[in-house]
Amino acid sequence: MKTWFITGASSGFGRHLAEAALQHGDRVVLTARQPGALADLVALYPDHAVAVALDLTIPTQIPTALQQAQDKFGVIDVLVNNAGYGLLAALEETDDVRLARNLEINLIGPLRLIRAAIPLFRQQKHGHIISITAIAAFANEVGFGVYGAAKAGLEAASESLVGELAPFGIKVTVVVPGPFRTDFIKRSLEAVPRRPEYAGTVGKFDALLQRINGRQPGDPRKAAEAIYQIAGAEKPPFRLLLGKYAYDKFEKKLKAHAAEMEAWRATGLPTDFTA
Repeated sequence: MKTWFITGASSGFGRHLAEAALQHGDRVVLTARQPGALADLVALYPDHAVAVALDLTIPTQIPTALQQAQDKFGVIDVLVNNAGYGLLAALEETDDVRLARNLEINLIGPLRLIRAAIPLFRQQKHGHIISITAIAAFANEVGFGVYGAAKAGLEAASESLVGELAPFGIKVTVVVPGPFRTDFIKRSLEAVPRRPEYAGTVGKFDALLQRINGRQPGDPRKAAEAIYQIAGAEKPPFRLLLGKYAYDKFEKKLKAHAAEMEAWRATGLPTDFTA
């Protein structure tokens, strides 16, 4: 039996993952800005689930939430950074408030949470940190500049954490989904007033998102089960791609990177000091 700590557990991937873990007989600390939204799950699993208030933009709530988890279950085996939201805007359209808020929720908040949990994991001599990013972190789209940057930052930090935390028995994984049939587009994607100059780029991508909403190829229940399978594995992957769209996009980007590297090798390679 594992004990999970899941942020943003009231909807989307967080909700599906919480349900999967509870159905497998695990214990789950369900966190959300409004923990009352999780009352139904707690009622179904009163001995295995607890709802805790956590808003990642309020740093003082992080140690309190972790302490409540320890008080209830005594241990945290898997920490899942799932809470987040999208921002659809060209950089020129993005004001400072939206820029700061997106980075706070998608990057700074998760890093604060990980930092606060590390001493507990070190003391336990085990733990698994799983962060949900996005295929936009590696192969981005127009209008996802800030959102993709935040998720890419979380991936880069996680890659560093692999080496930092391995001596303590702590594992690190990033989960990279493509489009899944959750309420992300309708509920968790903020769009700003569109400047006419970006109608043919960001506006076109926005229209595509609205067309596919409710018809995304990814099944969130299957995604939750895939994440459950790697949690606590002896040798989990650093990066777990979810869905054919993410795999295809990732592979295409790798090939483009390799081709560009070769095309400019003669320019970039000879820039070291000569012997």
